[in-house]
Amino acid sequence: MSPTTSEDVLMDELLTVAAVARRLGVAPATLRTWDRRYGLGPSSHDPGEHRRYSAKDLARLTMMRRLIASGVTPADAAVRALAHKGTLAAVTPIAELDSDTQLIAALFKSAKALDTDFVESSIRSAIEKRGVEATWRDLIVPLLEMVGSYWENTGKGIEVEHLLTEILKRVLQRDACANPINAHPVILAAIGEELHCLALYALAAVLAERNIDTHFLGARTPVEALATLVKKSAPPAIFLWAQLAKNGDPKSLSQIPAIRPAPRVVIGGPGWKKSGHDGAYFAADLRSACEEISQAVGA
Repeated sequence: MSPTTSEDVLMDELLTVAAVARRLGVAPATLRTWDRRYGLGPSSHDPGEHRRYSAKDLARLTMMRRLIASGVTPADAAVRALAHKGTLAAVTPIAELDSDTQLIAALFKSAKALDTDFVESSIRSAIEKRGVEATWRDLIVPLLEMVGSYWENTGKGIEVEHLLTEILKRVLQRDACANPINAHPVILAAIGEELHCLALYALAAVLAERNIDTHFLGARTPVEALATLVKKSAPPAIFLWAQLAKNGDPKSLSQIPAIRPAPRVVIGGPGWKKSGHDGAYFAADLRSACEEISQAVGA
């Protein structure tokens, strides 16, 4: 027996205007306008009952909203949405986007509308085509900056930031390298009380593309835990991330135990000063961090 899909459930649970509006992140009045103006209304209507949307209706409306987010005019989007005969999973009009600027804007609008499927599928597609490093630099960082600016200017969107963070963690996570080029894994950690560590996920993913194995310690790594792992694993390199200045404490570097051979210590993030760290290399961006670590493992 095949598993039940979300669309099978939708076919049994026909949706109201309010329910569809919530799913798409639009006002019910917008759905009524699309119905009246373009014929994108519910296909199911029993006499004496309110009109309800089916799974196919939802797929067409999702395409309509995503095309509009991509910069297509509502009239043109409606023509293509009405012609859509596929499932909701097939609705990914990313080809409509002619530039990174358009894609970032579409991702931002979709994230605000909580359209997680579009955001995740678009970023995964970009990584497949460009690789993690270019996707991080050209799409993800500008998108995060846009979400941050929206919150600073309006006080809204904290749920968007959290949702986007979880999507990015999921997309960037990689399986352990099957044939790593380094005998001892590189250590990646967010030092002090640092909670913001998406950059660590990106770094781990880029290193995995280069077949460099890592020990990922993540957020709020105590110096004691870091020191113990250094002694046990003898890493060729250590990368320490700090988003906030209070976590980029030079004293923590002096607490890394001396071992032979000595690991290359690389620091990154706006929480660190760019100079004055004896024995540590400051990486200004993802690429420079990867290059420092690659050199340390002999890649």
